Amino acid sequence: MAKKTSIGSLLLAGAAAYGLYKLSKMSTEERSDLVEKGKHLVADRWGNLKQTLGRNGSSPDARINNYSGDVTFGG
Repeated sequence: MAKKTSIGSLLLAGAAAYGLYKLSKMSTEERSDLVEKGKHLVADRWGNLKQTLGRNGSSPDARINNYSGDVTFGG
């Protein structure tokens, strides 16, 4: 029995193909501008995420140090 392909996966595949097509038609300068725009977007939206999670997100000491003063117990 074959699994049916959903419309969502077809739309996603179509969007990915269109994106690759548009990327292949861009000049080198346009690509570098797009990369810089993406870097600025990530830095603006999630810039403090690295700082909050630690250097790579896997350091328990970094998380403990960042949140050590946030929790109060008792009255």
